[in-house]
Amino acid sequence: MKQIADELRQAGIGKVWTNEPLANHTTWRIGGPADLLIQPKDKASLQTALQIIHRHEIPWSVIGRGSNLLVRDGGIRGAVLKVAEGLSHCEFRGEEVCVGAGYSMIRLAVEAGKMGLTGMEFAGGIPGTVGGAVYMNAGAHGSDLSRILLEAEILFENGEVKVLSNEELSFSYRTSLLQQRKGIVLEARFLLRKGDRKEIAATLAAYKDRRRQTQPLQMPCAGSVFRTPPGDHAGRLIEAAGLKGFQIGGAQVSEIHANFIVNRGGATAADVLTLMDHIRCTIKEKFGVEMHPEVLVVGEG
Repeated sequence: MKQIADELRQAGIGKVWTNEPLANHTTWRIGGPADLLIQPKDKASLQTALQIIHRHEIPWSVIGRGSNLLVRDGGIRGAVLKVAEGLSHCEFRGEEVCVGAGYSMIRLAVEAGKMGLTGMEFAGGIPGTVGGAVYMNAGAHGSDLSRILLEAEILFENGEVKVLSNEELSFSYRTSLLQQRKGIVLEARFLLRKGDRKEIAATLAAYKDRRRQTQPLQMPCAGSVFRTPPGDHAGRLIEAAGLKGFQIGGAQVSEIHANFIVNRGGATAADVLTLMDHIRCTIKEKFGVEMHPEVLVVGEG
């Protein structure tokens, strides 16, 4: 890996780490090492990095800010591409906005509001990047990305860059085409609507206050752990099962919101996975409901 890392550095790709703990790059503060972690400085550098990775025939994966992600304790073999500051441009064109994949969703919601554009308020509490949000069709407050996205530019595994429409991305609940066909979001274009700045600001503030009161934002976590089951709420079921505060190792079901698992200090991925299994089994036994993870689990045990 050192040889590949040296080649990437010589090509001026951006930041390159070897054997880097991914706990330093996830909101859960959990995760074993990546053999090679690459943070390209721009779109062209990302394409070059992918070419070098392919030439050396090593496996690769992608992360953003590391929210909604659990990296197993054995880490990730091969290369991990971190799409961050290097792809964080944002340009408003009337009611449309073109945004780089590394741009913060929370920041985007705020900036749209300042421009007097509505439709992005639901994203004011999504702690990830635009690229990750497109990948999983992120949503909150009864809305999701598929309702405002016009198209996204994707770099596919074979090096081809294509612009895919909303329809071509095959969005459904927390899923997209990118979970079946491997690719990297480079940028996205959204269509918003003109609105009242004061009303938009008030909505964002109300959502923010609600998050502060109902989510354990002061502790390392990854957002909602389980998907919403049909006709119910994951948090309600977990709380009704008496699991609020239940802890395995350093991982605990939040006492504030039962669909959050917090790292109380020194939690491992194994702790989180064991706790998730316990929750699933308990809910199935008590209520007959199958619980499905919303967080993406990657890496080796």
